[in-house]
Amino acid sequence: MFTGTERYIATDDLKMAVNAAVTLQRPLLIKGEPGTGKTLLAEEVAAALGRPLFEWHVKSTTKAQHGLYEYDAVSRLRDSQLGESKVADISNYIVRGKLWEAFECAEPSVVLIDEIDKADIEFPNDLLRELDRMEFYVHETRQLVRAAQRPLIIITSNNEKELPDAFLRRCFFHYIRFPDRETMARIVEVHFPGIREALVREAMEAFFDLREVPGLKKKPSTSELLDWLKLLMAEEIPAEALRSNDNGRILPPLHGALLKNEQDVHLFERLIFMSRRKG
Repeated sequence: MFTGTERYIATDDLKMAVNAAVTLQRPLLIKGEPGTGKTLLAEEVAAALGRPLFEWHVKSTTKAQHGLYEYDAVSRLRDSQLGESKVADISNYIVRGKLWEAFECAEPSVVLIDEIDKADIEFPNDLLRELDRMEFYVHETRQLVRAAQRPLIIITSNNEKELPDAFLRRCFFHYIRFPDRETMARIVEVHFPGIREALVREAMEAFFDLREVPGLKKKPSTSELLDWLKLLMAEEIPAEALRSNDNGRILPPLHGALLKNEQDVHLFERLIFMSRRKG
């Protein structure tokens, strides 16, 4: 039963989603804004349940086959040219993927398939059978690999691509909503115990005001707030420096931790200028 950890503040609905996936033995598909702790969730679930973790970080060039195994034909050709005796056994050139490692694990494990939406649209469909039956066939060695213990599969997505319906039907879905102020304060306390209350209060006010600015290309996330607070403490920035004056907004000190492109910086500067003119 997952109840959160000391390092990870999980809402009740997120805990329920994790435990539902465990009960149903279905993959848990997690969506949410970047920086809301989707990847970290798998690490904390594994730690809380006492399970080994296998991480498969997906790139645009990743194929479903990479998670199962790869046949290293190049190495075999090179070894044959060098007269190596091991070329007679093709299994020496089978490189096991993260799913194979998890399937072989003697105890229940957690598998993270991170940012599945980065891959080709066919990637999820190519994993349907393996995730359903928890087995796959190695054609080169004529070997059937079957999971010794069914792992908990946690799949994250930033919603860059729509996932196929057939894949979605096999998952338990949860969307991590952006934390409210109370939850965010708890997250900050976990990462920075004993931090100055005045600094947190002003930083949170500035942070949530910034997220509400219409037209931002990229809203700052939880991880960026934590980075910003770390910088504010390191530079000993006083809480008063974060407070908007009577003429409206100010550009926060060390704003590069929050605003990650020039369009958003220019937008905020224009809003400050207009606010001061009205003042």
